Amino acid sequence: MAKTLAKAPFRADIVGSFLRPQSLKEARKQFQAGEITKEDLRSIEDLEIAKLVEKQKESGLQVVTDGEFRRKYWHADFICAIEGVQTVEVEVAGFFQGEMKKLTSYTVASPLKFPEDHPFLADFRYLNGLAGDHTAKITIPGPNMIFHSGVLNSEIYAENPSYPSLDAVAKDIAKVYQDAIQAFYDAGCRYLQLDDTSWGAFFSQASREKMEAKGWDVNELMERFAEITIESIAHKPEDMLISLHVCRGNFKSAWLYEGDYEAVAQQLFSRVNVDTFFLEFDNERSGDFEPLRYIHNQNVALGLITTKTAELEDSEEIKKRVAEAAEYVNLDHLCLSPQCGFASTEEGNLITEEEQWAKVRHVVQIAHEIWEE
Repeated sequence: MAKTLAKAPFRADIVGSFLRPQSLKEARKQFQAGEITKEDLRSIEDLEIAKLVEKQKESGLQVVTDGEFRRKYWHADFICAIEGVQTVEVEVAGFFQGEMKKLTSYTVASPLKFPEDHPFLADFRYLNGLAGDHTAKITIPGPNMIFHSGVLNSEIYAENPSYPSLDAVAKDIAKVYQDAIQAFYDAGCRYLQLDDTSWGAFFSQASREKMEAKGWDVNELMERFAEITIESIAHKPEDMLISLHVCRGNFKSAWLYEGDYEAVAQQLFSRVNVDTFFLEFDNERSGDFEPLRYIHNQNVALGLITTKTAELEDSEEIKKRVAEAAEYVNLDHLCLSPQCGFASTEEGNLITEEEQWAKVRHVVQIAHEIWEE
């Protein structure tokens, strides 16, 4: 068994999702066909999550997740269980280079509230019971995923808004997350990750122009995005770590947004006071490390190992890139991770499970060599 990197910030970390095993895919099909019960499906999920946790430990990770094995999507399952959110099935065109045809989306249809019995709380308790001396991390979508997709980009909301103003809905979104963070803490969570692709809409000039065409002031929206996140985590317990993964989208090895972090760096890095930023730097679309100059006394998980392809990155090149990042953020505040999860949706990226675990072990080994822990 590999030695684990146990010191926080965890030098080898993961974004969270893993490829669904075939047995789980088959069970979900059987459930949808009415051949097994919800309880049967959950039992199979429990078994596969237990196996996954052991594999993460064996790979040398100190942080373990449930791989998002109970979810269809990385974000919609959580958001659609919030009171006031209405689920919407939509046809999409051009998403993820045309790979995605249908999407389970949502809109804010009535006043928002975090339910005391949100299913993710039970999911976390099960994971935490498996973690042992490892740290159980729960991943949930960030608050701007509701604001961006459920309000700003929702035609249903535009036609029949359920709040009198954007200020009012933003306030309630933040309250939902304040309540969610406290609920997870009470359930034993000490490491929570917010995943957020909405910031990606600001990365490129083309995507900013699309937002402006809808009548939005891009600079004002970036400021509001920052304020929503700041307010959402304003009351987090002191002994709870909260990270923010700022992603460009991930579906079957395809992406949604292009561009570097420069456009959002000042609002995001200098204002949003999470403990760790998980950032993608795995290809030319990601840009250089200069935007990290706005980071202040926070950790950065450098997503230098791609989950989209199977080829293992050259270890020495990764070390050089970490050294380049250390020109902007002290090495003690850096760690290494894959750039995204391996399966942001149940379909998963276009790699095999064996290739997935090779990537995880690669992250752990390189981190050992850099930080000598």
